[in-house]
Amino acid sequence: MEINQLSSKIIGAAIEVHKALGPGLLESAYEECLSYELGLRYLSLERQKPLAIIYKAKKLDCGYRLDLVVEKAIILELKSCEKIEEIHKAQLLTYLKLSGLKLGLLLNFNVPVMRDGIMRIVNKLKE
Repeated sequence: MEINQLSSKIIGAAIEVHKALGPGLLESAYEECLSYELGLRYLSLERQKPLAIIYKAKKLDCGYRLDLVVEKAIILELKSCEKIEEIHKAQLLTYLKLSGLKLGLLLNFNVPVMRDGIMRIVNKLKE
């Protein structure tokens, strides 16, 4: 499946979860429900995937975890916060660089309309 098609399916699933639950819950609740919704759409995913850091040619496990990785292609970073800060964008971009993936979606469920909580981050070094 083409990456833009895949991201559209993911966004549709996030909107479906947000319609059902609304804002104000913990990220873990949204992760659980979004994982279920993505499964209903026959998308493969990895939850809380470990992310190692390569430092001076040494692979180090520093305890980082990716919230969700869909179809081994797109990182989903889930938030339930007042607003997306620059640090959230930087965090996802760093995860993209470390993982070697090209596309990430920052999904903030703590918004009245889910469309306003979606941000697409591209690892331009991967293009």
